[in-house]
Amino acid sequence: MTLERIQNGLAILVGVFVFWTAATGPFEGLVQRALFLALVVALGFALYPLGAGTRWRPVGLAIDLVLTAVTTLACGYIVWNYETIMGSLPWATGWDMAMTAGLILAVLELGRRTVGIVFPALVVAGLAYALLGEHIPGSLGHRGFDMAFVTETIFLGDLGIWGMLTGVAATVIAAFVLFGALLLHSGGGQAFMDLAMRLGGRQPGGAAKIATIASGLFGMISGSAVANVATTGNFTIPMMIRLGYPRPFAAAVEAVASTGGQIAPPIMGAAAFVMAEILGVPYLTIIVAAIIPAALFYLSVFVTVHIVALRRNLAIVPEDELPAWATIAAPRRVLPILAALTGLGIGIYLGRSVATAAFYGIAGLLVAFVATQAGRLSPREMAGRIIAGVSDAGRGMVIIGVLLAGAQVLVSMINLTGIGVTLSSLIVTLAGDSTALVALIVGLVCLIMGMGLPTTAAYVLVAAVLAPAMTAVGIDPLVAHLFVFYFATISVITPPVCVAVFVGAGIARTNWLPAGFEAVRLGAVTYVVPFMLLLYPGMTMRGGVLSVIEAVTSGIVLVLAIPGLLSGARLTGKRAIDLALMIAAVGLAIWPHPAAPFAALALLIGGRVIGRRQGEVLA
Repeated sequence: MTLERIQNGLAILVGVFVFWTAATGPFEGLVQRALFLALVVALGFALYPLGAGTRWRPVGLAIDLVLTAVTTLACGYIVWNYETIMGSLPWATGWDMAMTAGLILAVLELGRRTVGIVFPALVVAGLAYALLGEHIPGSLGHRGFDMAFVTETIFLGDLGIWGMLTGVAATVIAAFVLFGALLLHSGGGQAFMDLAMRLGGRQPGGAAKIATIASGLFGMISGSAVANVATTGNFTIPMMIRLGYPRPFAAAVEAVASTGGQIAPPIMGAAAFVMAEILGVPYLTIIVAAIIPAALFYLSVFVTVHIVALRRNLAIVPEDELPAWATIAAPRRVLPILAALTGLGIGIYLGRSVATAAFYGIAGLLVAFVATQAGRLSPREMAGRIIAGVSDAGRGMVIIGVLLAGAQVLVSMINLTGIGVTLSSLIVTLAGDSTALVALIVGLVCLIMGMGLPTTAAYVLVAAVLAPAMTAVGIDPLVAHLFVFYFATISVITPPVCVAVFVGAGIARTNWLPAGFEAVRLGAVTYVVPFMLLLYPGMTMRGGVLSVIEAVTSGIVLVLAIPGLLSGARLTGKRAIDLALMIAAVGLAIWPHPAAPFAALALLIGGRVIGRRQGEVLA
């Protein structure tokens, strides 16, 4: 049996496991999580073999087999003994400690192979801190815990590696990964791309707007900025370059648009599901709260692209390269997507679990796909597409499962040692109970801690360590978690470690540094939106209609003024006056007074009216 067949077989097995448990309900908590982790770890070692293509591959194969066997043994032990583990407080034996060490080693090694050394290093640091805390002087030290107690915390209970994060990965997130993969393989991916081309292609900066729309649509499903850049970027970046767009700009547009997909409802990234579980609120609450910030994010990208396109005279996409509306609106393209979203909506409306709602969406999608493709595709071809979607979903679950299992180990050590509370207290002490200063410190630390990490892992880390500092000064927990979530998300486009930009620059064959600066300019409003959550309750759809209108007005002013400042937009045509108007508008927009946002908007509109009378264009 070839390695490729093993990979496909394991990937399909993972996908089928997720489909079955979404349809019938998950197993007991520890059983579901242990089975899922055993499957994704086995698949992970098959997909990312150690020493592939080198002469020492036999050694790598032996290591992979040993780590897979240890993981399977440890997970099997949990499945077999879950009643004893949950019904008593078992003492850790030497055997338990050995299995725990082997399981953690397997998870961290897969983490290293998939996302690099930074994340495993953080988990190792957390473990070392728990074991050696008694040797650390000052307020950061603690009494220390021995290996047996750490093993009992991590392995013999549901607070360690089998905790909430692994549970979310094994149920909700896995179900939505499967939902997204099947949606893309049933024609949804091409439908999204065609729609994006038709909507944005004939406007100024059309290719960049295509990238923005397409990457946003894909990003809502994939939940990974880096994966999204690698997928849609291979189409959009070469198209922008071919039409004369600067290479750094092309890379930045794709990176920023792909990042925004993770904060865009209705299907946000994996971190949003984790947030719902941490806060103990329905996922729908997260969706509603994220609508206005997501809209402002993409509106700001569109405004910036539009201004840059006018200033640089960027080309539109030729008409003969755009798909016809009749093709886009064909039932075989539209109905599977509508059926999937309808099934998802019905499940949520009926109050089913989020994983079960995802199953309803998958069921609707598959029924519509078979119905619309009958006669066009043979049963074998339709089955092939469905199996390919299931296989891709299984592969996509590896990184998520491994990251969240590792993150759960880290979070359990943070909770065990109390370091999160200690750091939160230090931040509050440093800021002197000032909400604004606490938010500023937390935002900066989030950007630093999130660099080099996937968004989900970055969010889990900053939520465990930094969100308590915000709630300690009276900030609403939902707002606090959205605040750190947004900063964890945009860390992937923030230099110097801007992973999404690295991938985009690689596709564009350009230096990442200018692409990084372009990305910061395109995503500039996103650095401000988290602070707007603190100033305006309406940003999260709370506080009544007037509060929402006030928040939206303030956001629109920022969306117009900040890109205008950074891109050199003209209002009246006189640079000094334009700068003064836009700076004043930004100042009013962030001034917490009910009339300030409307005064700011009046400034921009007034300046624009004067400019139009003098024959000035927007940029």
